[in-house]
Amino acid sequence: MDALLQDLRYGVQTLLKNPGFTVVAVLALALGIGANTAIFSVLSSILLRPLPYQNPDQLVMVWEVNVKRGGNTVTASYPNFADWRDQNKAFDGMAAYVTVGANITEGADPEPLTGAAASANVFDLLGVKPALGRTFLPEDAVPGPGETVVVLSHGLWQRRFGADPNIIGRVVRMNGSSPTVVGVMPPDFQFPPQFRRGNSLQPKVDVWAPLRMPANVTEGRGSHAFNVIGRLKPGVTLGQAQADLDNVAMRLEQEYPNSNKDGRTKLIGLHQQVVGDIRPILLILFGAVFFVLLIACANVANLLLARSSARRKEIAVRAALGASRMRIVRQLITESVLLSGLGGALGLLLAYAGVKLLVTLSSDPRLANVGIYGWPLAFTLLVSLLTGLIFGLAPALQASKPDLNETLKESSRGASTGISRNRLRSVLVVAEVSLALVLLLGAGLMLRGFMRLQDINPGFNTENVLTMGVSITGQQYAESHRVSAFYQELIERVKALPGAEAVGAVNVLPLSGGSFSNSFNIDGRPKAPGEIRVADYRAASPDYFRVMDIPLIKGRAFSDRDGKDAPGVAVINDTLARRYFPNEDPLGKRVFVDTGVEMAVYGKAIPREIIGVVGDVRHASLDAQPKPEIYVPFLQNPQGMTLVVRTKSEPGQMSASVRNAVAALDKDQLVYRVKTMDQLRADSLAQWHFFMLLLGVFAVAALILAIVGVYGVISYSVSQRRHELGIRLALGAGASDILRLVIRQGMVLVLLGIGIGLVAAIALNRVIFSVLAGIPTTDPVTYAAVSLLLIAVAMVACFLPAHRATKIDPITTLREE
Repeated sequence: MDALLQDLRYGVQTLLKNPGFTVVAVLALALGIGANTAIFSVLSSILLRPLPYQNPDQLVMVWEVNVKRGGNTVTASYPNFADWRDQNKAFDGMAAYVTVGANITEGADPEPLTGAAASANVFDLLGVKPALGRTFLPEDAVPGPGETVVVLSHGLWQRRFGADPNIIGRVVRMNGSSPTVVGVMPPDFQFPPQFRRGNSLQPKVDVWAPLRMPANVTEGRGSHAFNVIGRLKPGVTLGQAQADLDNVAMRLEQEYPNSNKDGRTKLIGLHQQVVGDIRPILLILFGAVFFVLLIACANVANLLLARSSARRKEIAVRAALGASRMRIVRQLITESVLLSGLGGALGLLLAYAGVKLLVTLSSDPRLANVGIYGWPLAFTLLVSLLTGLIFGLAPALQASKPDLNETLKESSRGASTGISRNRLRSVLVVAEVSLALVLLLGAGLMLRGFMRLQDINPGFNTENVLTMGVSITGQQYAESHRVSAFYQELIERVKALPGAEAVGAVNVLPLSGGSFSNSFNIDGRPKAPGEIRVADYRAASPDYFRVMDIPLIKGRAFSDRDGKDAPGVAVINDTLARRYFPNEDPLGKRVFVDTGVEMAVYGKAIPREIIGVVGDVRHASLDAQPKPEIYVPFLQNPQGMTLVVRTKSEPGQMSASVRNAVAALDKDQLVYRVKTMDQLRADSLAQWHFFMLLLGVFAVAALILAIVGVYGVISYSVSQRRHELGIRLALGAGASDILRLVIRQGMVLVLLGIGIGLVAAIALNRVIFSVLAGIPTTDPVTYAAVSLLLIAVAMVACFLPAHRATKIDPITTLREE
């Protein structure tokens, strides 16, 4: 312990005597350690933290898939869920849920909420108890005129009801009805957990109601609307449960061939479902900041190698006085660990600021609760210790074996620093350049992918379009024709507003994350064995296509005469026309769409004549190919709609006027998700933009560190070769000769690093970016541009010390000898 304290005291004194060296080294390490800590904090909070449910590793999401359609997951039909639940042998329980819009008008101003209608056993399945009251009982889910109940989130209970301890049993006004509050959930409870489906995250739910479905449901197997969660029995693996449910699915295929042909299930662990979309991004970012840390370590190692040259005599004297090599190594390693400790402390402060910046920049709510505690703190301590050992070990070993005779005889000018030491410094520079190039190429490829996405035509015009959801609730709208009348009247009122150019409505807005798909049949054209016909289903107003500027390819769009009592009609998109009506005109053909809404309104799937074909629209995301789509008139399919308004000027300026129009028509009907289409398009690219920005920042940091390393090596080389360069100048060498000599020395290292970096980048980028759609893994333009950029910046770094070398005075240099 005495020796350790002595080493620490001497190490502190040494660092204080060299403030320039200490500051540069600490800043480089702080940048690397801080970036790693910040990203590890995000990774730890999202990927490593268990979900707040009992035995969360037993929870799985259950999706429907069709083996003949690429295995894409879709939500389940309720009849299929009921059969899975009743016939499986691998689960302790299953629950279905669907998220819905909700309006609460109790107390203060009306507020739009997100609710979930879920099976009565969902809270027991999750193993979570309420903070107040109770959760659902089986009788709460029995259909009929009985009392309706709700369970509130802790946040809603606090902000809306002032954390009233007597809330249990209170009747509240919600969705035009009066349910009774029976429970309040704990503060950290959230269900469903927020995971991404398509282009959007599952919304945060404020209130839960029991899913009141008939006990014996057999209709509507083609309508996929329900999310399904299950809990595996103890000891049952995911693979065993998958095989069990597939057996059930095959029995359903034989029993219901029209709707379940080739239908199977896909089980995804709940934790994997939550983090699956963001895991590759976080791991790539973590790899990027680890590269930054390696470059920082190489930089500091180079500084220590240079500094050890100035300490040759000191170390030689220590060795001559009897210090063992191990004792010298321990002293030098202690100084390195002190440096890394200071870098870690400053890096921790940078990490705190970095995490706050990440949360601010990201639109992903999963990052909202990220903080530096527990594992991230331990990670910072470990990284600080390891970096001190890593960057300090090689210089310590080099410095601890001096040639005593040569070193003690050296004049004040100093002799050679040793070939091996110079080689090591060159290797470190080559490594820095290679790592920096890999990061720069990754950021460049991300930028190219982002630019390609922005250039994609979504199939509609996003300029000057205001959108807002308008939910319809209340007993007065129990009949479907009243829902239609409300929207018709609302559209007419908004049309009359100053600044409105055209007004329409649709049930699922492009790029909003919503999706409804249904199976359909073509009249007079039986399905081939194993054929599945599925299309995304849209209900739209007559002016919707004009508002969105979706081109009409042939036929006509909807009109006001396409009402409930009129013959059924449909408009299809170009993808459906080309896929199901190749080399023929689809106009006049009839389709039957299997939807629960049509069953509720008409009691059957009605025949719909195809009256028009419109252009393809990228609904899910800009990088997703268009799917077959069937549009039907909203007057023939009344349901919750989103209003779309094309304005003559800035669309945001009309939001208040449209809100007032809704309130004037019915003050209990609230609007939600008020956004322009430009904002929705930007939101669809938000994750890309965030990832690209972070990777770009890390790449620039790596570039700066690498260039500083190149500059440091060349500058040090010039200082060590002053005598040689002075002799060259004295013998007639020109300034341009010295300039070329020094620059060539640096650029050889840079070009070697670029060559190695290109090989590594080609291999790594093909593996890394293959998991992210839309990013080009090989792009000659990007590779060439980034390489030239690095060469240009490195040339400047080499030029500065080379130019200084041309100013050496030969006479002064020769006198030093």
